[in-house]
Amino acid sequence: MTSPLVTILDDEPEIRRILTSTLEDAGFRTQSFARAREFEAALNRMTPDVCLVDLSLPDTDGLALVHRLALEQGAAVIIISGRAQVQDRVTGLELGADDYITKPFDPAEVVARVRARLRSGPRLAAPASDTARFSGWTAHFDRYVLEDDAGSETPFSHAEGEVLRLFLDSPKRLISRAQMQEALGGAAGESFDRAMDVRVSRLRTKLREDPKNPRLIKTIYGAGYIFLGDVDWG
Repeated sequence: MTSPLVTILDDEPEIRRILTSTLEDAGFRTQSFARAREFEAALNRMTPDVCLVDLSLPDTDGLALVHRLALEQGAAVIIISGRAQVQDRVTGLELGADDYITKPFDPAEVVARVRARLRSGPRLAAPASDTARFSGWTAHFDRYVLEDDAGSETPFSHAEGEVLRLFLDSPKRLISRAQMQEALGGAAGESFDRAMDVRVSRLRTKLREDPKNPRLIKTIYGAGYIFLGDVDWG
């Protein structure tokens, strides 16, 4: 079985060296890049399992790249950045990142976060179909788009897709934050809760929900979420 491929995009040679060494010692394959242009060109000939992306890149805006990766590639993206402000974290998650690690970091933590992302994939891929219909919408998980009855399409990110698939797999059942953490991976705590809140909020917007009275994704305060639509896979 081929080892998972992790790509590293960071303009600091020492960061690339540390991450490459640590991840390969942990059994991963790696490809590292100093420039976004080189990295994006390489995506035409490879499909990484996880992308580690620095935000402070010399040839492009890191946040814009994260957004393109999440929407166009459907890639799992972990931001590694020296930007430690809460707003940077929130923006990164809103643009489609799956996780956010601040510099300086413990290399062992990066390995743990990568493994968490990889563990989440198979659990969310149980349905044989990549298409689900519900409440006037069709979710195409192979193309990462939501399609309404009129045929208008709205893209969603890999991270949003994980949450949506979790809801569609268990309609009309309470999903606690603990269950979300177990299914999606990542460390429990305020950071994870905030990431889930951001992703649910983005999904509600794309499903044209009334934020004050959503009809599909209901928040059960102190308990979790419940998806109220009927779901047809296939």
